[in-house]
Amino acid sequence: MQYWLIKSEPFKYSWEKFQEEGKTIWDGVRNYAARNNLRSMKKGDLAFWYHSNEGMEIVGIAKVTKESYQDPTTDNPAWLVVEFKPFKKLKKPVSLSLLKNDPRLTNMDLIRLGRLSVQSVKEAEWNIVMEYANL
Repeated sequence: MQYWLIKSEPFKYSWEKFQEEGKTIWDGVRNYAARNNLRSMKKGDLAFWYHSNEGMEIVGIAKVTKESYQDPTTDNPAWLVVEFKPFKKLKKPVSLSLLKNDPRLTNMDLIRLGRLSVQSVKEAEWNIVMEYANL
């Protein structure tokens, strides 16, 4: 299993809306590095759900339910989507400021590549975030 982090602005598509709908297609990605991460996702992989711009915190975990395929919002075959379902809401959201202050996470993509919307997460990083979330 691999681990990921996906970003969503809560005023556009919040964790609560995702839970209410029960599934989503992660579309509209137009960055090659983020697209490559989508392409690498496998069914069953887990992804932190990060609220960007507002809150700036990890609030939940999504599970990949369908691997990458052509993004239906464009005719350009370069762009892909992945399908997710809610897996678990974090008991305690984990803020970006908390993660930035942990020296063990200096190399985490969220810290190094802050603008990237779909990121990989190493297992050790995943476990640290889970500790902060009390899971």
